[in-house]
Amino acid sequence: MISAEWHARIETAGRIAGAGFLITPRKVLTCAHVVSGAPQDTLTVTFPERPGCDAVPARVVADGGWRGGVTDPGDLAVLELAREVPIAPAALAPVDAAHTDRPDRPRKLLVYGFPVGFDEGTLAEYRITATQLLSREWIQLEAWQPGGRPLAPGFSGAAVTLVDTGEVVGMVTAAAGDPGVNNGRMMPTEVMARHWPGLEGLVPTSDHRSADRARLRGLVERAVHAGLDCDPVRLYGAAAGPLDPPAPEEGFDSLWSAALFVLCEIDGADAAATVARFADRLQALLHAPAEAAPAPDWSPILVDLQHSGAGDGQVRVEVSAYSGGRRHPVGSDTVPRARLRAYVQDRIEAAFRYLTPGSDELIAFALPRDWIDLPVDRWASAPDDDTPLGSVYPLVVTDQARRRAGARHQLTRAWRRLDSVPGARVLRVECGSPEEPPRLRMRLRKPDACLAGFATAPAAPGTRPHFDVTLTAPAPLVVWSRGGCANGTEEACAGGDGCAGKSFLDELDACVAGVPPAELPRRILALREEAEAEEGHWARDIQLLWDDPRVFTDPHGAPAPAAAHSPVA
Repeated sequence: MISAEWHARIETAGRIAGAGFLITPRKVLTCAHVVSGAPQDTLTVTFPERPGCDAVPARVVADGGWRGGVTDPGDLAVLELAREVPIAPAALAPVDAAHTDRPDRPRKLLVYGFPVGFDEGTLAEYRITATQLLSREWIQLEAWQPGGRPLAPGFSGAAVTLVDTGEVVGMVTAAAGDPGVNNGRMMPTEVMARHWPGLEGLVPTSDHRSADRARLRGLVERAVHAGLDCDPVRLYGAAAGPLDPPAPEEGFDSLWSAALFVLCEIDGADAAATVARFADRLQALLHAPAEAAPAPDWSPILVDLQHSGAGDGQVRVEVSAYSGGRRHPVGSDTVPRARLRAYVQDRIEAAFRYLTPGSDELIAFALPRDWIDLPVDRWASAPDDDTPLGSVYPLVVTDQARRRAGARHQLTRAWRRLDSVPGARVLRVECGSPEEPPRLRMRLRKPDACLAGFATAPAAPGTRPHFDVTLTAPAPLVVWSRGGCANGTEEACAGGDGCAGKSFLDELDACVAGVPPAELPRRILALREEAEAEEGHWARDIQLLWDDPRVFTDPHGAPAPAAAHSPVA
């Protein structure tokens, strides 16, 4: 069973001293008497149910104040492993989960220990008949059957688990001491939490043992075993409610650390909702086809809009179609702004005649930087169809200022790297960020940089320098909302909870985390379709700048005149 992997064997100087169980990716619980007197540098922990997992050095970092006597309270020790282990920690439950109101129908309990002759472990079956505490410290265990295996040295520190769910209700601390008596004692989970506050929150009360908590643990276990590549901090940020605490400054060491933070550190009336949201978002990341679909072979239609030089009322328009590695000029003209949309509609329709039937169409608008926020995705798709263009076809914008050969060379190199990236990671530029633009440029040039996400629109004075740096870095992918933060263009926003830009980035993180960069135009299309059907949808004004020069390359000679105006031609 996968759930048994957290069972631990404690050794000192190569000798088996007892049992234990993993409660976080780096912490193991056992009895204080198991490790008492052992030199710290000889202490190791092994997980026999995890094949190939070597012994991990450990050290005692906390105890329950045990004084050394058999009847002394606090017989608990917390071991910290030298490194995290890729094993799902045990799920703790309140002790009353092991008790029923029917004495004739007790719940079966399992104990996994390492008595003499059973170095790889063995099981013993027990039950409790009452939750009454002995000396406010222990609960009595009774053998499930009269001839059952007695508790013996090697079982100390073992988890006492429910046979049907695998949840831990206590820890074995002692055998009965009388030969022939198959009884013993366990320290219930609530008492362990009293001796070590670090367990607070890991032990749910009876009224909080929700299905979502169990579902979350199961999803995290699946994700860890599947090797899911996700950022735990961003995942938590997307699930956290407005009153939930922020993620720790040092972040999370693993997905399990983030899940335990959700289960343990969040309380109040909204705790259950946060657990459910975290589980839902993790499930969405796991819900992917077993085999990734091939990247689309885009056949783009490029709409190049420029200042005409004939006054603000005129726009220079050039439309081209790319198919079979060639650019096909469709039309170019200087048109009045009042006729611009109708002209573009007509030329886009004509451009489809040059595309290979059934190919992946892509509408790309090359815009001057001061028009980069133009809502071209909201333009009607046809004279007799007011459905927005961006809700019918994958639609992106590009920046004409990036047509320099040097920028194209850098972008091509970046996209070759992105070909092997399984999902678009968002590099967040939030309101109130103290980061200087040069520092942002350094972040954008790191190998793991993929998609820059902005909490404000490009025109916001607080982030305009950051936006310009992002385009000139050059970042291959940039996303923002044209609405941006509500305070973006009027007054400074400190960001954080309540900021519309932060909410936008949180939603964006969750939606694109598992989407390959080459597929992002199609994902944005799906979001725009959702926004068209749902009032107040967060993605209604989403804008995607997507630049892959390879999609527009003409290998048959010099670019045609229309292509000279495009940063991607």
